[in-house]
This record gives sequence, structure tokens and C-alpha cells, in this order.
Amino acid sequence: MSDMKENQGQAWIKNQVMAQGLCTGCAACVGLCPYQKFYRDQTAIVHECDRTWGRCSAYCPRGQVDLKALRQAMFDADDLTPELGAVKGLYMTRATDLQVRKQAQHGGTVSTLVALALEERLIDVAVLADSEKKHSSRSVAVSTPSEVSAFSGSKFSVSPTVAKFNEISQGDAARIGVVATPCQALALARMQVHPQPGDEERVKKLELVIGLFCGWALSFKELSKLIKEKAGAEFIEGMDIPPSQHKIMELRTEKGIIEIPMEEVQACVRESCQYCYDLTCEFADLSVGSARSPEGWTVDRGWNQILVRTEKGQALLDLARSRGVLEFKAVPPENLEKLKAASLGKKDTCMLQLEEVSGRKDDLIYTKREAVLCQ
Repeated sequence: MSDMKENQGQAWIKNQVMAQGLCTGCAACVGLCPYQKFYRDQTAIVHECDRTWGRCSAYCPRGQVDLKALRQAMFDADDLTPELGAVKGLYMTRATDLQVRKQAQHGGTVSTLVALALEERLIDVAVLADSEKKHSSRSVAVSTPSEVSAFSGSKFSVSPTVAKFNEISQGDAARIGVVATPCQALALARMQVHPQPGDEERVKKLELVIGLFCGWALSFKELSKLIKEKAGAEFIEGMDIPPSQHKIMELRTEKGIIEIPMEEVQACVRESCQYCYDLTCEFADLSVGSARSPEGWTVDRGWNQILVRTEKGQALLDLARSRGVLEFKAVPPENLEKLKAASLGKKDTCMLQLEEVSGRKDDLIYTKREAVLCQ
């Protein structure tokens, strides 16, 4: 396949993305056209469209995308690394507010940064993910700092984040921040760099993208079945995945923690995730994941690590330091190389999977082999 093919609108989305198991559920094609809808964790076509050019295909993270051109347009060339994309710095942080840390998945860094951006009027609205009943996710828009902590914690099924951005960017909000997974951030980057006719002004409202490290997301249907099997009717307060050597997922319930072997969890991973090259959300202003250090998981689960990618991201992190809302500690010197190795591992796996689907080594359906690495 060639990345020079013309945009074929909904037909491309249906035949080359959805039918191939590549749809990420980012919902970039929802909210701009009445013919696509999002339900639980799936994007569905509800009516056929015969247009040969559409915003659905133009913004889809699994449509034809020139990753190299996107990086050049969004980041300083001197910051680009083959493994991680743009890197201005790596930090370890946690919220200084104990209540924020208590409610957060790990160190509360994302909640703190979003609340600070709202408080300082750097953004007017933030798009966040929220968990609905029965373990599906939805996206919400919040406009006050006090609302943010209610939506903290990881969600392991996909949310229609880009659809929510599409919705509120057509409204009165002038500056929008989004907390995004890698596929969602890539869709937003495509909008920013190549807005389609009529979208220029609304896309300019995207002021901040805070990315989340992401290895994969879980199928709503399969996750629900697994939790019902392991926890029955117990209320699930939260879920977490310790480092790989633990080989478990933890379900937090009122009665304690239920451990699920990772091989059973892996069976619930969405098919599309095996075709994703991006572990650290490369198309964000800054990207946040759980910490890793020689101190071990007991300590690390209370901290985050942050990759700063843009001047805007650095300015927000510096503001958080000066306001005293984030606590910083020294990053182990080996952490950057370990993160590079983990990221490169995901890229290699992705390229092998795409080779199998496409039957080619150079043309990987939605991108080129050389573009997966930032070279």
C-alpha cells in the first residue's frame, strides 16, 4: 500500500481500518459527521456515506499518516529521539496534596497539572476520561479545578476522547486541554497540523495535550466477563497493573485486592492495540506514566515519571514546581535508557504485526517503517 493514496472517506475507514481490526476507538470520526457513533468502546457506522474525501479519514490515527512530517511540524528537531519522539527532559513527580494522591492511580501528577492549567486560565475546559458502570468509559468536559480529582485513576477501556473534543471545540470554549492516550493524541496532532476546510478555527482551540503512557487497552466486553468471573457482584473501586515481573492485574474491592494472572488479562486486549507503535504518547506536550526506580513498586506506585516534549509542556511543569503543587525527586540515571528500550520493544512488535497484516516490510498500512522510528 502507498501513503500517497487519496483520502477515500468513510469507505477507507470501513474497509481498511475497521475491517482490518485497526480501529482504536479514539472517536476522531465521531461528532463531525452524523454517520459514525460511539457505543461503549466501539466506533460504529450507522449510515453509509459515499463521499470520497472526509474528515473521518483525514483525522483517523490509522489512516495514511506521515509521522515524520507531523513530528517536524510539532517539535524541535534537536529534541527528537528514535525511540521516544521529542524529549526535553524526564522527571519524577507526585502531587503534594495528599488527598489528590489518595484518589489518583499513582502520583496524582495528571490531575494536578490539569487543575493547575484550569486555575491559571491556561485552558478553559479539560477533556477527561471517566468510568461508567460495568467498566466502560466515557469522556467528560470539566471547567473548574475542583472537578478534576473526581475523574482521576486509570481507565482500562477506551473512551471517546476525541469525539468530546470535536463537540466542545464547536462551542464557546476558547482554550481546550485534553488528557489523551497515544492514538487519541495522534488524531489530535493530525487535526492540528492538517485541519480540514472549515475546521481551522475550532482546531486552534486545542491548547494543551497531556499524554498517558499506554501499553494497550482492554475490550469492554471481555473485561466485563473477566471481572464478573473473578469478582462476582463486588464493586470495583479501581484497577492497577504492577510492573511486568508481578504478572498480575489488581482489582481493588471493598473486601480487598483480587489478583488476576496477566495471561488472562492479555486475552482481553483489543486487537487494534497490537498495531500501535507508541508506548509513551509521543504527540503530546508532556507524557505521564507510572514511575520505575530501584526503590521498587511499593514506592514507585506513589510516583509518576514525565517526559516533557514541548516548551508549553515545560512551562506548565515549571509552573507546578513554582506553585508547590508537585513534588520532584531525582530520576535514576538509567531510567531514560530503560524507557527507550521499552518503547523500542513496542515499536518492533507493532512493525512485525503490521508486516503480517500488510504482507510487506516497507509499507505498514498507515505509515512507513522508517517513520515509526523518529529518523
